[in-house]
Formats: sequence, C-alpha cells, structure tokens
Amino acid sequence: MKTRTGIILSALFVLLMSLPWLVPHMGWTALFGLLPLLLLERLATEHGQRHFGWWAYGLFVLWNAVTTWWVGMATVGGAVFAILANALQMWVIFGSFRWVKKRTAGVLPYLYLAAAWIAWERFYLTSAQISWPWLVLGNAFADTTALVQWYSVLGTLGGSLWVWVCNLSLFGIMVALSDGRMARWNAKARISAFGGLVLAFFAPMLWSVCLLGFHEEGAPLRVVIGQPSLDPYQKFESLTQAQQDQRFLALAEQADWSSPDPVLVLAPETFTSPVVVGDPASSGTYLRFQEFLHRHPQASVLYGASAYDKTISYAPPTPLSYDQGAVDLEGHHQWVTAHNSALITDTTGRVSYFHKSKLVVGTELTPYPSVLLPIENLLGGNLMGKCVGQPEIACLPLRLPGGEVPVGTAICYESVFGEYCTGYVRKGARLLTVITNDAWWGNTPGYRQHFNYSRLRAIETRRWVARCGNTGLSAFIDPCGRVVSVTPWWQQAVLEGEVQLLGGHSFFVRYGDMVGRLSVFLFLLLAAAALFRPRRPLKNEKR
Repeated sequence: MKTRTGIILSALFVLLMSLPWLVPHMGWTALFGLLPLLLLERLATEHGQRHFGWWAYGLFVLWNAVTTWWVGMATVGGAVFAILANALQMWVIFGSFRWVKKRTAGVLPYLYLAAAWIAWERFYLTSAQISWPWLVLGNAFADTTALVQWYSVLGTLGGSLWVWVCNLSLFGIMVALSDGRMARWNAKARISAFGGLVLAFFAPMLWSVCLLGFHEEGAPLRVVIGQPSLDPYQKFESLTQAQQDQRFLALAEQADWSSPDPVLVLAPETFTSPVVVGDPASSGTYLRFQEFLHRHPQASVLYGASAYDKTISYAPPTPLSYDQGAVDLEGHHQWVTAHNSALITDTTGRVSYFHKSKLVVGTELTPYPSVLLPIENLLGGNLMGKCVGQPEIACLPLRLPGGEVPVGTAICYESVFGEYCTGYVRKGARLLTVITNDAWWGNTPGYRQHFNYSRLRAIETRRWVARCGNTGLSAFIDPCGRVVSVTPWWQQAVLEGEVQLLGGHSFFVRYGDMVGRLSVFLFLLLAAAALFRPRRPLKNEKR
C-alpha cells in the first residue's frame, strides 16, 4: 500500500467520522465515514502490510482526540485517559475482526465486525463501570434528528446499525467492482445489489419522515428554567451560596406569575451544597426556596444538590462511605455517604430525592471499589470521587391539584444513556427533565454535543424534555427532538415554556434495546464459529 494512499484514506476517515460531532446537521457523513478505514484494512491485507494494527490504533486515537479533546478543559489527565482507553477498545474490536477474517471467509468477518462493535457499545451503555459512550455511532445523528425519528423504535444503537449497514453495503459493491466479480453478475444481481444499497441509505430516512408527524395530546404544564451562569471554578470564591440563591431567584421572579396554574421551576445540577438527606432545613437554599414558594404557592422547585447521608454504625454502609471520626461510647462510627442528587419541593415543605447513578468515572465514581480502593489507599487516598448512586431508577413526584405526576430527572451524564432513560418512563414519568453543569469545558463542542444527546432521549421516549444547564444550553425539546426554545451560552437567562405531560410508551420504551441484544447474540455466535475453525491463509500474506 502506497504511503500517500494510506494518508489520504486516513485523513478521510478522521474527517468524515468527526464532522457529525463538530458541525451541525452533518450526521449523514457517518453513513460512509467508516469506508476509508475498511478500504485501508483491505489494502493492508492484500499487500501484507506489517504493523497495520498500530496504524489503525493511531486513527482511533485521532478520531477520539478530534471529537472529545475538550474534556481536557476540565481534566488533562482524564482527557488523555479517555482518548487513549476508548481508542484502545475500538482497536481491540477491530483487531478481533482481523483475527476472525483469518478464519472465516466472505461477509462473515464483516458481520462479526458490526455485531462486535454494537455489542461493545451496548456493554458501555448498560454494564461497564468504566464507561465513555460519547462516540457511540448512533450519536452521530444527535444534531440530525429529522433522519432518525425511528429511534423511538430501535434506539440509538439502531443508528449504529444503520451506520454499519450503509458502510458495509457500499464497501461490498466497491470490492465487487474492483475484483471484477460484478462483471460476471447478471442484470438481476446488479439491480439487487444497487437496489439494496439505495434501500440501506434511504429507507430509514423515509421511515423517519413518516414518523416525524408524531403527535400526542397531554395535560399542559408551565415550566420556568433559571440559568444562573455560575463559573464552577469560582463558584464559592466569587459568590456565597446565599448570593447564588438570590441570583437564581431573581431570574425566577422575572417569569410571569399572574396565572394560578401550576408551575415547575428548574435549577441546575449541584446548584447547592451541602444538603443532609432527610434534613432539608439544614440547607439555607431550601429555606430561601421555601420563602419563594410561599410567594408563589402554585410552584414546585426541582434543583440539583450535593447531598449527604449520615449513618451511625460499626461498619460503613457502603465501601465508599467516609468515616467522620466521631465514635460514641458503644464504638459506633459516624459515616457519611455522598450523592449527586436532584430534589423537588413545594410549598408544603416536603422534599423528595433522586441520587444520580450513572456517575462520571474519576470525578464522581471510584469504579470496582474492591479492587481500586486498596490501591488508592496505598497511593495516599482521595484520588477519585466517592459518590454513591441510587440502586434503582426512580421519578420525582410533582404535586399537582389532580394528584402526583412522576417526573424523570436525568442528572448530567445520565442523559447520554438511552435505555437507562427509558427507565424513567417505565416508572411512570410523563415529563423528562435534564439538570446539568456543562461549564467545566468552556465554550467548546462538548456542551453542544451533550445538549444534542437530550434530543435523542426525547425521540426514544417520546417525551417532552425540559433541560436546565448552569451556563447553558437550557431548552425545551419536543418529543420529535426539535428544539422549541433555547437560551444563549453562558448568559444569565430565564426560559418559560409549556410542555405536555404525555402517557404513551414508544416501542423502544416497551421492548428496550433489541438491536443491542441481537448484536450481542450474533457477536458471540460468530466469535465461537471463528474460534473453532482452522486458520485460513490469506492471499499475499507474509509469513
């Protein structure tokens, strides 16, 4: 393989696969963005190219770096680890495909590649404690939602499947043309091949057009979103918590309070700290919110907080609980368990809590604590976050005159996980809210990418989404993923809007991630078939 050809194909791969995450409305480039990588691998195999695996790893590193470099604005070490580790996992999948290719022929290795990749994405989205699913292929369409209304049926991994089907179909026709095999095909075979290619690209688009007219009536609810724009790096150096509360409440007061109809007020993630679970009156923010609610008794406030459980016992309630050092006469210790939480309260003073369970590795979560905690203690301790999530997903109760309405609240990173968010709807959520703080990354593609993932969650669940970001983007998103209204970035703002409280369940909510589950089955089946077959020598292979 000529070096110039390799460089051109490499540059095309990185460019085409990065555009969907960096440029609005460019998700369609992913439909042929993997083609240069497949062509590179074919050329390397035909020419017996040595060390191509390292070349492929370099390409995955570049793709990750170009699309997610902004993580370094918050943590350079975390960015380096995320880029190198995520690229390594992509490389392992791709390397296993090359191994399978030595043992099977025809389309089987390529079916294995697509199935293994999607199975890995499903593992990232469901089971992995060290998880970075930002570049799941189906996320490429997060800002091209008109093409993927069928995510309400197949979910985001359905988008990953679409990407692989289009790329592999195009690759197959190019290989048939280059090998001269297509010249031996009859007219029906050629029509079938090109017809299949056209269907692969355009049938999902037509399906999406048919679903774009989704409409369901529900009870209206007015929502007020406050965007205080607090710099997280100077949160307590520049303003006290009382001053931060007053800034938010001043924004909320700008809303129209002339109507007695119920209003849900949203404040961002970790807006206040500390809050002792079960003792809200210990928080000055809670008391100031109660004063606001007594002025506006039709309102409820949903806000983020750093919350803590206190437990008195001999042993810690979880491996991640802190010992505060206080010991009573009977030898009981006082343990503190930290949470990143969402709270909802109204004029009755009652408070309900939800603790974020999809935690960010390193800053919030110590994964596999039985293994990593002893290592961390040897290194001096306190190297990673010790937040503890809620074991089961739950909704927050919004108390309305007709009764309680469950509200699903995804806290920051949780909005990246599609099937996880369907859990709110299965628990009865008639509205989805997202509270987040994307200011850690500054004015980079990161906050825009994160915002667009909320649009995918709206399509998958067919729910309205009210999103509150500390510095933006705060928005109302309809069940088709369309942005109804949005605030500017890093400006104090208040956003008022009306959402619909919906009750239906999409196919994806009812049946979950069928594409992911079938991909895991196919991956295991093809891996077993390759494992028990003898090695197949490749053409022009250098021994």
